[in-house]
Amino acid sequence: MTHIENIKKLFSKNFVENPLLESFEVGKIYLSSGNLVACDPLITNDMQPFSTPFPKGDFPVLLHKERESNCVAYAEIIFSNTEIADWKLATTEGQNTKDLAEGEIFGYPVESGMGCFMDTDTQNSLNELEKRLYHSKGVDFMGIYEEFFHDYFFDENGAIDQYAFLKPAKEHPGTIFAFETGYGEGFYASYIGYDKNAAPVKVVTEFIEIS
Repeated sequence: MTHIENIKKLFSKNFVENPLLESFEVGKIYLSSGNLVACDPLITNDMQPFSTPFPKGDFPVLLHKERESNCVAYAEIIFSNTEIADWKLATTEGQNTKDLAEGEIFGYPVESGMGCFMDTDTQNSLNELEKRLYHSKGVDFMGIYEEFFHDYFFDENGAIDQYAFLKPAKEHPGTIFAFETGYGEGFYASYIGYDKNAAPVKVVTEFIEIS
């Protein structure tokens, strides 16, 4: 079974039914432009958005954990409950699935152990925040993780959770949904489910293949 066939099997319904997965809704992400980015926000915060335009607004986000390891296996955004007619590997500008050899994927690298979904407007806010902090703190700037992300995941008692919704700009409603990625570092693909009118129904990033 190929990755996309497995995604189709797991995610084409309105619920995921697999005894190896624990699934739960974690909140909503706000997309202001509908240009969706999936990346490691610490090393590929300049990642291009997916070529597919998505709806604007607030949309539910689900995480699917591998029960045995308690690691995040899949992250999912749901745009509608319309029946899915087709699944495709998510691509960015200039990427063509015809250029891939058998077994190859497009996706994003993770080195920090963290991945995310965010709108390009929010991506711009994050990059602007990093520049402001760098210029204001100078040699005391410890990096965007320590300055911004860390407090959402850890407090004085240790780890808070495996995911968080972050707002890099008070004046902009855009949110970053950041989370731990599978077993850590890797290269991870996303898949988009479309309805019969070629409108996106959901997007799923795979970190641990569960079949």
